[in-house]
Amino acid sequence: MSDHDEKTAEDRGDTRDGGGESGNRLRKELPQEVPAAAPAADEAPKEPEPEPVAEPQPDPGPRLTGRQRLVQGLWPPRVTRAQLIVAVLLFGLGFGLAVQVASNSDSDSALRGARQEDLVRILDELDDRTQRLEDEKRGLEQQRDELENSSDQAEEARKQTIEKERQLGILAGTVAAQGPGITMTIVDTKGTVEADMLLDAIQELRAAGAEAIQVNGVRVVAGTYLADSGKGVSVDGNKINAPYRFKVIGKPQDLEPALNIPGGVVQTLEKEQATVTIERSTDIVVDALRAAKRPDYARSSSQ
Repeated sequence: MSDHDEKTAEDRGDTRDGGGESGNRLRKELPQEVPAAAPAADEAPKEPEPEPVAEPQPDPGPRLTGRQRLVQGLWPPRVTRAQLIVAVLLFGLGFGLAVQVASNSDSDSALRGARQEDLVRILDELDDRTQRLEDEKRGLEQQRDELENSSDQAEEARKQTIEKERQLGILAGTVAAQGPGITMTIVDTKGTVEADMLLDAIQELRAAGAEAIQVNGVRVVAGTYLADSGKGVSVDGNKINAPYRFKVIGKPQDLEPALNIPGGVVQTLEKEQATVTIERSTDIVVDALRAAKRPDYARSSSQ
């Protein structure tokens, strides 16, 4: 080997040595790799967490329209007890108002179809009833004043008691009565007049101010009752037959118009093919009497 080759080899060796030193120097500067820590003996290996399973979603079905959703919200109805009670009360109130309106409409229609002279007669009758009540009020006030201002109150009270007894006797039918009034005769050849028609006549006469009434010899009092009896009518158990004759004491100017009002007693009887005649008189005698009945249980509460 020549000298040139030996130098070259030495240079190569130096280079390898220098490279080794450089490699060692790099290893010293870089941090050593940290080995993975082994799991502790007492720690159990963690199990992998299960993945959540998605729940199946219900099938929404076909999409509903706004009207269908409204129907589902209203039906079937969900009614509470309080709502049911309120509904029943409102229904009763509405029914009562409807009946009242219907009755008023019937009355208005009857008056609307009446003639002018009939309306005037109805107004006069109402005025007469009002005047009669005013007179009765003044009479009671006068009796009170006489009792309060009389020097001999005992004697005055005795006089008023006798007068009151006489008035009550007329109303109770225990004494005869005499005065102005009317006589009404109902001829029923067809046998169509019934007890309720005669009762309507009695009630209309009482409302017009009749003070004493007698029908075919039977005195009519506060407790009088009428019933159909074969081809006739029974008054307080006494059978009477047509023609029916009413003798009534009262103001004739009030009694006769009360029977002749549109749709009243006379028109109702004429629809049943009965004939009605009314006569005014200044002297009507009601002499049919009723026995005074002593009450079994009721007693006067005055001391």
